[in-house]
Amino acid sequence: MTQPNDAMTSPDSGPIHLNDPRSVYDRPPFKEQKPFELPGSEEDMTPRPDFGESTYTGRGRLTGLRTLVTGGDSGIGRAVALAYAREGAHVSIAYLSESGDAQRSLEAIRAAGVQGHGFETDLSVEGNCIQLIRDATQAMGGLDVLVNNAAYQETRDALTEVETDLFDRIMKTNVYGPFWLTREAMKVMQAGASVINTVSIQAYTPSPSLLPYATTKSALTGMTKAAAGLAIERGIRVNAVAPGPVWTPFIPGSMEQDTIETFGSSTAFGRPAQPIEMAPAFVMLASPYEASYMTGEVVSATGGKSPL
Repeated sequence: MTQPNDAMTSPDSGPIHLNDPRSVYDRPPFKEQKPFELPGSEEDMTPRPDFGESTYTGRGRLTGLRTLVTGGDSGIGRAVALAYAREGAHVSIAYLSESGDAQRSLEAIRAAGVQGHGFETDLSVEGNCIQLIRDATQAMGGLDVLVNNAAYQETRDALTEVETDLFDRIMKTNVYGPFWLTREAMKVMQAGASVINTVSIQAYTPSPSLLPYATTKSALTGMTKAAAGLAIERGIRVNAVAPGPVWTPFIPGSMEQDTIETFGSSTAFGRPAQPIEMAPAFVMLASPYEASYMTGEVVSATGGKSPL
């Protein structure tokens, strides 16, 4: 994998070295991937995703905040969890199943010198969402930032091939889960706290083969804006980040090889993003200083494909 120089490090870490954003990370075509089922592992991907272990330096922007990141074992969630920890936040992560990725994520969080807690749970079940908020709040002594990042997707080439069970699973994970979590979080969050949802470019320019997933991301975008209007009555901000194509286990775990091979090539950069390239947007939105006048907003990081 192409390693950037200091392009992704904090300005406080030394002189900034400019890199061409088109070539700072690997570009397609990507070689054939080892088959695996979701949630998958970054160990099975070629090239390995960059979660920021050697490229992200924090500046204490979230010191002391108590944060919960769902889907924090891999992909964007893992990069966000690591960035939050290096910015001084205590971090709890939720993940669907125990894996080496989850343990590596927790090790990286704790190595930053903050609290790190892991919770294995299925967020498509209401009771699990309620219990997760209670457990994370108890473990950290409170909850200041909730990142609804966990999601599920599968591709189907025809509308007639979209099974009801699949549609239901994607809807429950991607829409119901964030709703249940946010509703429960409102009971324990104080003024100044925030909720950040991971939506997607799919909400605006949906791929036909991702119909269920795109539907949920459109719904979550609307939920973000509506919830913002309700949550501000408690002094709580609600925002979202809309990524474009990002190189995560979602890709080889849910797509055909011909799609994987050219993944991200249609962006302005001619490549997909790496997970760590999404993390700064989540850090900014979590900051009670940098995003103090932002609620109901969707921050796009789509590689030039955003319609906003």
